[in-house]
Amino acid sequence: MKHTPRRNRWSLLLLPLVLGIGGVLLSLTLFRSTPGPDEVPSRGSSSAARAEVPPPGAPRAPKAGPPRVDAPVLSAAEAERALWRERLERARFSLDSYRSSTRYPPESRPIEEHPDQVYPASPERRQPLGKEQGDIALRLKQEKVFVVGEEVVRFFVGCENRHTGQPLSCEVHSATAHEAPHMELAGQMAPMPLTFNDSGHSGDDVAGDGQWTASFQPARQGFAMFEGTLRVDFRVRAQNNAEGGAFFDIMFTAAPPATFTGKVREAVEGGHLRLYLGLQVRKAGRYVFAARVDDEAGVPFAYLNFNDELQAGTREVPLYISGLQLHDKNPDFPLRLRDVDGFLLHERGDPDRSLVKPLPGLVHTTGAYTLDRFSRDEWTSEERERYLAEFGKDVAEAQQHLDALAGAGAP
Repeated sequence: MKHTPRRNRWSLLLLPLVLGIGGVLLSLTLFRSTPGPDEVPSRGSSSAARAEVPPPGAPRAPKAGPPRVDAPVLSAAEAERALWRERLERARFSLDSYRSSTRYPPESRPIEEHPDQVYPASPERRQPLGKEQGDIALRLKQEKVFVVGEEVVRFFVGCENRHTGQPLSCEVHSATAHEAPHMELAGQMAPMPLTFNDSGHSGDDVAGDGQWTASFQPARQGFAMFEGTLRVDFRVRAQNNAEGGAFFDIMFTAAPPATFTGKVREAVEGGHLRLYLGLQVRKAGRYVFAARVDDEAGVPFAYLNFNDELQAGTREVPLYISGLQLHDKNPDFPLRLRDVDGFLLHERGDPDRSLVKPLPGLVHTTGAYTLDRFSRDEWTSEERERYLAEFGKDVAEAQQHLDALAGAGAP
């Protein structure tokens, strides 16, 4: 048998291995030369050169934005003119804002400027039953905050799920009325017990509805000689014997310093609609009154106020609606005066006021008027003219500087 030389035998053994490696390299070359779904040809290159796109989900390089242009450097003259141009704009804004906000007199304002005064205070609130009862909330309401003379105020207490608002059963098992802790002479009067009920009697509207009600008449329940803030503390027991408490505060005046007579006199004077409320003043001093006006449809329109000295005796509280406000807002007549309240202001001491028994609800309905009977003039006063003059000086000064810079040939 003829033997193959050793060198030839090794060549025969290596030949398949070389051919296999060459085939693999050729396949890789062909694969790289064919663009896949994530590859695109690069501009300005040969067809063999390709730009790879990262696979989906991989971060991509941000697109090149427009070339950055540095802000121009202002000359000293340009910077000065820009400064005075800005000052002129601010001065004009201040002047226009002040003029617009003082078009109407302080005593006659659009009611949207006083959203918290559209209706007299009758607060409602919601608070946790206690620190350990995080799922139970108290739903609290009182009819009024200011109580005068023989008036009665009702308090309402209910429980609900703090997260869903679903009503929960509970019971107000104790309550007392006393001077508020912040009063100067607090603690000198004995607390008076109050009773909450859910029986449909004694001030409660519906039996078993889960709303506990108490009626409180301070003048007949131990506080006939008191003036100031009274507090009603109460304790509540809810499901699973969970317990907590809260309180209500009222401002009480036993003997009002003045009383409305119920008479209202109406007139068009000086281009404005004036309403004079009859008042019997028992104690002279500075009185503050507020009233609300709705249009014919009951839409709140104006907030009127009075703040001035009144002498003892039969007096009138002068309220008026600005003629310009009537022109600007154009409400439907007749107008309805409602919810008048006020107090005698004390210069010092606590409390700082003595309440006048309010006139709740509708007080007076005006006649029907055409707008041509009212003035379009803006309200004016010495103070307003002085402020307008000062703001006008600021505008003129800024304008003069700009004109001087332009006249000097500033670029």
